[in-house]
Amino acid sequence: MTARKFVKYAVVVAGVAGCLLLGSAAKSNVYNLGKQVEILVNMMRTLNLFYVDNVEPEKIMDAAAEGMTKILDPYTEYFSPEEMESFDVMTTGKYGGVGSTIRIRGEYVEFFAPYKGSPAYRAGIRAGDLILEIDGQDAKGLTTQQVSDRLKGDPGTSVRLTVGKFPDNRPQKVRITRERISIPGVPYHAMLNDSVGYILHEDFTEGCAAEFLRAYRDLENKGMKALVLDYRYNSGGILQEAVSILSYFLPAGSEVVSTRSAKSHNENQKFVTENPPIAPTIPLVVLVDNDTASAAEIVAGALQDHDRAVVMGRRTYGKGLVQSTFPLGYEAYAKVTTAKYHLPSGRCIQAIEYGAHNADGSVSTVPDSLINEFHTKAGRKVYDGGGVMPDIPLKTEYISTFSVVVYAQGYIDDFVSDFSRRHYNTLADKVIPTKYHLTDENYAEFVTWMQGKEVAWESMANRYWAEFEKIANNEPWGKEIEEQMATIKKTLTKKTEDYLWMYKKELSEAIENSIIRRYCFDEGVTAHNLPSDKEVKEALKVLGDGERYNQILTLQDTARK
Repeated sequence: MTARKFVKYAVVVAGVAGCLLLGSAAKSNVYNLGKQVEILVNMMRTLNLFYVDNVEPEKIMDAAAEGMTKILDPYTEYFSPEEMESFDVMTTGKYGGVGSTIRIRGEYVEFFAPYKGSPAYRAGIRAGDLILEIDGQDAKGLTTQQVSDRLKGDPGTSVRLTVGKFPDNRPQKVRITRERISIPGVPYHAMLNDSVGYILHEDFTEGCAAEFLRAYRDLENKGMKALVLDYRYNSGGILQEAVSILSYFLPAGSEVVSTRSAKSHNENQKFVTENPPIAPTIPLVVLVDNDTASAAEIVAGALQDHDRAVVMGRRTYGKGLVQSTFPLGYEAYAKVTTAKYHLPSGRCIQAIEYGAHNADGSVSTVPDSLINEFHTKAGRKVYDGGGVMPDIPLKTEYISTFSVVVYAQGYIDDFVSDFSRRHYNTLADKVIPTKYHLTDENYAEFVTWMQGKEVAWESMANRYWAEFEKIANNEPWGKEIEEQMATIKKTLTKKTEDYLWMYKKELSEAIENSIIRRYCFDEGVTAHNLPSDKEVKEALKVLGDGERYNQILTLQDTARK
């Protein structure tokens, strides 16, 4: 270790120790903290001096910093300088690059889904184009991370590529000027019928409230009289963006969320809407599910507490923890949970008690005995202890594990790439999102294409049956039921092809979505799926029944669990 590096880490550790010591009241705690910091420094020095191979002090300290967060909640994290770029993209939705997702295809990486209007798209890049060279260097064998790192860069700089053009992999040189790529937080909006609008909100990234407002104004100009807000699969993001969106629907000065901390009074804040609403009375339905989290839960929960929208779907995730970032020096940061979110009624949406670890290190959800009753503005009962409970609960529609595995192994997208190559001259003209459907003949092509391919999946019945066979073979009565067991096993034993036909509907939809994404982007996929979305249909029913809508918002309590 160089003297400079040793001083660097000694200063960091000493600084941490100083802060901890100052915040400790008990002498025993002071002694224990000082002891553990000394052990940490000695451990680092010992590894550096005596470990059999050379070690990198930076990696050791990074691992130590990451280890400190492991016994806390999953949102408290250490970010090395290299990881901060990904964190910035996550919070701002922006990065410098060419604007496309990529994936491995054979020995090369291919452009999987160029963003509409992105530098890559304007340069002629299309889905399926292989990346053969980057700035004159052979790209064969590179990982997606390696290619991504080389495609990203400062806006205004350029990258020279040789691509194998889809469908025949004909080499073509392309120069793409990098730009600040902005991933939209509100990627789609449309009219569901003559009077009801729909806004899909996927992320609370920087500027999403302005995107939301543009979408709302566009729908308003098209005659919108009621609105469906879709927060399914929205994992949250920037709190202030949520407050801004709530200000569109609630009176100025309305409290929408507060943050409370047992340690820092600076974290105790109330957030209120500051501007007059643009839509104070428009009927609203908010769609939520088990993946609706954080800022998305705040929007849904605040609208529910103010009796301003009917919340429909499934109980939300229950992420009610506030994170703040703190510089650690040398461009490293800590993201630390510092407070909890509380909705206007006073309830906290946090579902898991990370502060109370079990003996085995696991954590538990909030027990029933600690769930409390709160009230909305109209006096309806709502409860804490686990996310936002919808006003209208809807059952989850599950996708088979088999279909999920087929998709996760890349077979769907690989087939679509091959399918698009074979149907290249006719497919593009046929892919209209609201009209395109895979034919039975097309699906038969997929089943044939899957022949000989392994699907890493075993049905639950087969797994349990294998356990039962082991038990039966060791029991005296096993011989007596051999014939019946053979019959059952024959029934359970199916070929991959049998499962492909069994789950045809699910897999056909996945293939359709992949084809539509290739030609019509993600917005095309949303447009394709909306007409058959059962939860959107339920939202339309509620908005079409004014009496039921008003009854829910004035009289109906949510379920406790």
